[in-house]
Amino acid sequence: MPLNFLRRKQKTEEGLKKSREGIFSRLRQAFGGRQLSATEMEQVEELLLAADVGVGTTQKLMTLLQAQDSRAPEERLNLLKKSMLKVLQESGQAPPFPGEAPAAGVRVILVVGVNGAGKTTTIAKLAHLLKEDGYKPILAAADTFRAAATEQLQVWGQRAGVEVVAHRPGADPGAVVFDAYKAAQARGSDVLIVDTAGRLHTKHNLMEELKKVWRVLARLDPTAPHQTLLVLDATTGQNGLAQAKAFTEAVKCTGIVLAKLDGTAKGGIVFSIAEQTKLPVLFIGTGEGIDDLAPFDPEEFVEGLFGSARPVAG
Repeated sequence: MPLNFLRRKQKTEEGLKKSREGIFSRLRQAFGGRQLSATEMEQVEELLLAADVGVGTTQKLMTLLQAQDSRAPEERLNLLKKSMLKVLQESGQAPPFPGEAPAAGVRVILVVGVNGAGKTTTIAKLAHLLKEDGYKPILAAADTFRAAATEQLQVWGQRAGVEVVAHRPGADPGAVVFDAYKAAQARGSDVLIVDTAGRLHTKHNLMEELKKVWRVLARLDPTAPHQTLLVLDATTGQNGLAQAKAFTEAVKCTGIVLAKLDGTAKGGIVFSIAEQTKLPVLFIGTGEGIDDLAPFDPEEFVEGLFGSARPVAG
């Protein structure tokens, strides 16, 4: 059952408002003249860096632009957009949600990320999105280490209209996942979304906590988890990139959810994350409401940054 993404395309543009009206507006204006002087090219480079595009990615983009200095500014702007699109596409393409149901019948999505990144709200938004498209999700409150984590997930679960399976604080997260999986089977739920502890003191601690969950899931379904989503806070900029590196070294992630994108004017962080982690961005958070989660589309994202009316030309 495919997700109905078409009705959510406007969410990307809404979520990028600060970026589009801030740094990327100035970047677009830099290509407004007949020729780009050396000073204006320096300005382009400074703006890309200010937007958190990243040093490595910025250097690649500038080298390409400088090699095409005979082109008209609007042509070079389009070249810039196509090159940025290529960075996103090279990080890998994957469906936001696995298409085929596993043999056991319950898709399992593991959600990881540091505390405060927006992990809990993202889980509720994802559940809401899936529910609207005909799925029957259930949530597992397996972050049993953080105070009030279970209560927070239960509140958001109520907003999303989905059941939350929880134990007492400090309980074994594996036991929570086991009960949640069995509950999903008993209630005919086809998606289990698992919240996990967000501590990142050391990779060893993180792995040991997650291994408990993996071992339980392996006994229930050897193919689970079917997705492991890393939630990053877009407003933390390069700190978010450091988190991404730490998690991807410790956990086998399949994709990234960039939360709170609407809260930053530095939407260029997506390019840094894509290039350095080589993981596809699957969803973006576009607001504080329960329905403010949009499936990520690279072309829509690039066009949303620059406010273009048409897709990037081939």
